[in-house]
Amino acid sequence: MDLHSNYIDGTWVEGAEAAPNINPSNTDDVVGHYARADAAQAEAAIAAAVRAAPAWGLSTPQQRFDVLDAAGTEILARKEELGTLLSREEGKTKAEGIGEAQRAGAIFKFFAGEALRLGGERVPSVRPGITVEMTREPVGVVGIITPWNFPIAIPAWKIAPALAYGNAVVMKPADLVPASSWAIAEVLSRAGLPAGVFNLAMGRGSVVGEAMLASPNVAAISFTGSVETGHKVAQRAAQRMAKVQLEMGGKNPLVVLDDADLDTAVGAAINGAFFSTGQRCTASSRLVVTKGIHDRFVDAMVAKIKDLKVDDALKDGTHIGPVVDQSQLDQDLRYIAIGRDEGATLAVGGELLNRETPGFYLSPALFVDTHNDMRINREEIFGPVASVIKADDYDQALAIANDTQFGLCAGVCTTSLKHATHFQRHAQVGMTMVNLPTAGVDYHVPFGGRKGSSFGPREQGRYAVEFYTTVKTSYVNP
Repeated sequence: MDLHSNYIDGTWVEGAEAAPNINPSNTDDVVGHYARADAAQAEAAIAAAVRAAPAWGLSTPQQRFDVLDAAGTEILARKEELGTLLSREEGKTKAEGIGEAQRAGAIFKFFAGEALRLGGERVPSVRPGITVEMTREPVGVVGIITPWNFPIAIPAWKIAPALAYGNAVVMKPADLVPASSWAIAEVLSRAGLPAGVFNLAMGRGSVVGEAMLASPNVAAISFTGSVETGHKVAQRAAQRMAKVQLEMGGKNPLVVLDDADLDTAVGAAINGAFFSTGQRCTASSRLVVTKGIHDRFVDAMVAKIKDLKVDDALKDGTHIGPVVDQSQLDQDLRYIAIGRDEGATLAVGGELLNRETPGFYLSPALFVDTHNDMRINREEIFGPVASVIKADDYDQALAIANDTQFGLCAGVCTTSLKHATHFQRHAQVGMTMVNLPTAGVDYHVPFGGRKGSSFGPREQGRYAVEFYTTVKTSYVNP
C-alpha cells in the first residue's frame, strides 16, 4: 500500500489509521493512502511546535528567506507534476492544477522576500530624551486548517507567511484532499527547517482540528472552510482568547449592465461561475443582468455552456472536471431540485453525465427567471450552478448584488467609467472586479471579504503580517 505519513517534529510518522484518496475523475483510481492522526499525535505535533517556536522566532531573516525561497524554487520546478497530482485528487482541470501549483511556488517566493522586508518604526517620545520603538514579533504556534477546493494554493498562502514571520506551524489539510498538502510538507522537510517548526497532521477535523482549538499553546488559528464550521472555530477561539482568521463562504454577484461588451460579459460569467467546477468561494453564482441586455446575455450563455467539455480532469481539452465527491454532487443536485421547486427555469445543464471512467460528472447548470429571495440565490451551492436575476437598471442591480449575508467579491461588466467607479465604491465586498471574472486574485495582494464571508485580518500580500505577528512597543531611555 502506498502510505503517506504525517510529518511531526521533523519525522515521518504513521497515523493511527489511513484512508484512501480517490480520484473524482475515476473512482477506481486511488491516488494513495494518507495517514490520519489521532488526538495523541495531534497533541504531539502541537508540542513539537511549542518547543521549536522560540528559536525559530529569533532566527534571522536570511534563514527564513533561504527556507521559503528553496521551497518556492522546488515547487515551481515541479509545477507540472504537482499540478497533475492536484487535478487527480481534486478534479479541477490539469491546466488549472498546474496554474495553482505555480501560484503556490510564487507565494513561497513572495514571502521569502517579506521575511527580509519586515520593518518597524522608531519615533521620539513626548518625554524628552526618550525614544519609542515599534517592532513586530511572531505570535508563536499557528494552527492552519485548509479546505479541499484549492489544496495547494491555500495551504501555501497560510504556511508561507506563518513561517516568514517566525511562527511554528501545525497544519491540518482537508481530509478529502491530503496529497497536495503532503507534497508541500515533503518539500519543506528538505528545505532546511529545524525540527518541529512545521508539522503536518492529516486527519479529521473532529480530531486534529479539535486539538488545535482546545490547546492553550496554539496562539492563532487560520481557517478556510464553511460558514458553519467557521462560526464554531471563532467561538472556540474566543473562549480562550486565541487570535483567529476566517475565510468562509460567498454568494458573489456579477452585474452585467446594458452597455457591457457581450463577449466580455459572457466570458467573465462562464469563467467565474463554472471553471474549477464552480467550487470556488469567489465563484459568480448570481448573474445580475439589466433588462436591456438580459435576453442576449442568456442566449449567449446557453450557447457557450453547451460547448463546454465536461470530462476527466487530466484529459486535454477538458473545460470542466468532475465535482469533488459524491457528497458534493448530491448537494449540487439537491439545489438544482430546489431551484426547480422554487419556480426557476433550468435553461441548460444540471444533468449527470457518463464518461469513459466512473466519476462525479455534472453538466454546468444555468437557471433563469429567478429572484434574489430564492434559496438558490441566498445559499452557497459550491458547484457548477449559477442563476440569472433580471434587474431594471444599475441601481436595482447594485441593490440586488448587496442583498446577501456574504461579502467576498463582486464584479461588474460595463463600458461606463461612471458605473464602474460607483460600483467599486458601493459594492459591499472585500474585492471588486471590473470586466473580469469574480474569481482570480493575484498572490501579492490582500484576499478577503466582509459580512459573513470573512473575519479577522486579510490573507496574502503584505497585509498577511497583521495576523501572523503581534506589535511590541518599547521605550528606551539611553
